[in-house]
Order: sequence, then structure tokens, then C-alpha cells
Amino acid sequence: MTLMITRDVIDADNAKRIADLKVDYDHLGAQLARRGIDIAAVKAKVSAYGVAVPSWGVGTGGTRFARFPGTGEPRNIFDKIEDCSVIQQLTKATPTVSLHIPWDKVDDLKGLREKGNALGLGFDTMNSNTFSDAPDQAHSYKFGSLSHANAATRQQAIDHNLECIEIGKVLGSNALTVWIGDGSNFPGQSNFTRSFERYLDAMKAIYKGLPDDWKIFSEHKMFEPAFYSTVVQDWGTNYLIAQELGPKAHCLVDLGHHAPNVNIEMIVARLIQFKKLGGFHFNDSKYGDDDLDTGSIDPYRLFLVFNELVDAETRQADGFAPMHMLDQSHNVTDPIESLMNSATEVSRAYAQALLVDRKALEQYQDGNDALMATETLKAAFRTHVEPILAMSRFEAGGAIAPIAAYRASGYRGKVSGERPASKSGGGGIV
Repeated sequence: MTLMITRDVIDADNAKRIADLKVDYDHLGAQLARRGIDIAAVKAKVSAYGVAVPSWGVGTGGTRFARFPGTGEPRNIFDKIEDCSVIQQLTKATPTVSLHIPWDKVDDLKGLREKGNALGLGFDTMNSNTFSDAPDQAHSYKFGSLSHANAATRQQAIDHNLECIEIGKVLGSNALTVWIGDGSNFPGQSNFTRSFERYLDAMKAIYKGLPDDWKIFSEHKMFEPAFYSTVVQDWGTNYLIAQELGPKAHCLVDLGHHAPNVNIEMIVARLIQFKKLGGFHFNDSKYGDDDLDTGSIDPYRLFLVFNELVDAETRQADGFAPMHMLDQSHNVTDPIESLMNSATEVSRAYAQALLVDRKALEQYQDGNDALMATETLKAAFRTHVEPILAMSRFEAGGAIAPIAAYRASGYRGKVSGERPASKSGGGGIV
């Protein structure tokens, strides 16, 4: 397997930390044993957990107003998956990459898959893009795509999604995520019913093109770029879409695509209950779709989401098999460092949720003991699980301290010398 960071760098950094880690791990193990929890069992589950990295996440993001390029930015998808492999090499928590077409479109798909295999990476969900115009495309998406009033524009968007499926089949993917920016900025600009009917008809055409073993995920978002109305604006509409399309259709939940005070964990529970939870885009937000690092603003909310996931996992909920992916934009940090940090935070929330005393919680819930029910959750959330995460990484050949090892490797400086500096200072997410 091709390693972007030499083994000796990781080993040298681990050697400085392993003695202290063993002490911390044994201490935590003794604490958990008093609570009837086997630390090795928790570590095994954490070790088996993985979250996909978005290919676009390793580039420097921006806002509608400006983008400040970073050094050593990836020039193409081959550079991107090299950066993604660094994240997996150090964290051992990101075994797959999620591609965005046409951003990641290449002629040599076989070569891309071979490159991924050489780097130890698989390919996760395919993501289509009909929220911006590609060079030389015949019809603009300025006024919508899958819900556009013009049939030729809708067909163009349908064909693009079908192409994404074909690309994914070559790469070994088995799911397609469809997010559209369709909507309106002025009252009266669009007919709510007709635009949604057009969207459903278009999605049904895409659904027909799915292989038998594929899934399609529709993704809702409250606003932006449409600020008055959005065609797929909330989880209720998303659920209706999944129901209309069929058993291969599910809902994707992006943590940033909700109003600030929405109870996202309850949405997750509802979608699990009705077998329509497809997966996640993990990030964090303060005001809206901020695409901030996962767990950077509200780690307790992230834990509460995972509490619902572990609850479903524990009771073996029917149809429960969600896909997990990060979806962030990095404006002021090294994207590789932010993605490593976020992968760790997602693993942390999972580990904490595994510590919830579910029998006690159910008794407190059924007994209407609100205080002890919430304290049962907080007891798990307050537990310092870092020794579990670090030991899991170490035993898998990763880094005890991923960011420290990454900085010691000098990787960013190395690729900065190989990749021409980006001169783009315009706006835009990527």
C-alpha cells in the first residue's frame, strides 16, 4: 500500500506517547468496569466504525464574498485522494472517499479506482451537482434543475445524475446523494405544487436508473441559495420524497441544514422508526448551514444524534444501515487537520453513546424521572473517552495524536513544493 507519510514518523511520535496512553487507558478501563462496561468491547466497536471524507473537503473553502487559497491545495481528484489517504493513515477512521461530479470527473476511472486501492481507500456515496453550471453545459440551472419549468433543463439534470451512477458503478460505489438548490427568492416566483411535481417526476426518472443494489438519498435544506422557498426544505418533505420513490430511496440528514433550534436528534429517531434514514453529512453550525468542523460548536448535539443511532443499533432496528460522511468547508485551518479532528469527534460521540446505560435510561423514562434520565445521558457524555480512541488508532497502525504526527511529517510543506499555488481569490464553497 502506498503511504503518503512514512511509517517512521508515526512510530517516532507514538513512541513519545504510548506509555502515558497505556496508563490512561487502564485507568479508564477500571472506571468503566465499575459501571459494568467492558472497555475492550467499546474499543472494538469504535475500531470498526468509519466515516467517509468528502473529496472537496481537502481544498480550502470560502464564502459568498471571498476565498483565501491555502498552500499545497490539491489540483485534481488524484491529489485529493492522496490528501484523504493521509487522514485515513493517521486516524484509521476514514476508509472511504465521497466524490462530487463534475468537480471530480476524470476520463481514467479505472486508474482512479486503482489509485484509491493503492492508497487503501474505497469510494463512498456519489454526489451530483445541479446547483451550479458546468462549463459548456447547454442549459443553465440559475432558475432550478430537477424542478425547472423547462423540460430540457430537467432532462439535462436527470442525465447528469444518471451519469453519476455510471461513474459510481466503475468506482465501486453503491449510493447516490441528490441535493438541489432549487427554490425561489420572491413570493409568486414559483408555484409550490407544480415545481414539486416536476421534481418528483425527475427523481423518479433517476430512480429507474439505479442498479438493484444501490440506494438514492435526497437531502433537505431549509434555505440557500433560495431564500424565500426551497423545493426540498425539510425532513417532512424529504420523507414524502423517499416514500414516493420507493424502497431504495432514503433521507440524508445534514446537521447544518436546519434552523438553529430544530431538534435534529428527534428527526433522526423518526426517520429510523419509519426505515427511511439513509445517512448523514456531519458538520456543525452556529447560525445556519455554516459547514463548520464537526463538534466545534455543539458537541452535545452530536452526542445526542449518536445516542439515537446507538439506540437503534442496540435494538437492531429494522432497515437500519445509515451511511456516514463529513461535509465541511475550511476557511482558516489546514483542511487535513480539520478533517482529522472531525473524524475524531464523530468517533468520540459514537464511543460516548456506547457508554449510555440503556436499561437504566429506559427505567427512568418509563418512571417519568426526567432528572435521572437526562443525568444518565450526561454521565456518558462527560466520560473522557480519548484513551479509547487513541488506543484504537494505535492498535490499527495510526497515530496516537494525529495532528501532532501530521505536523511532524511536514506533509503540507512537501505538497506545497509540488503543487502550484492557487491564485483564485473569488467566492464560492470550493
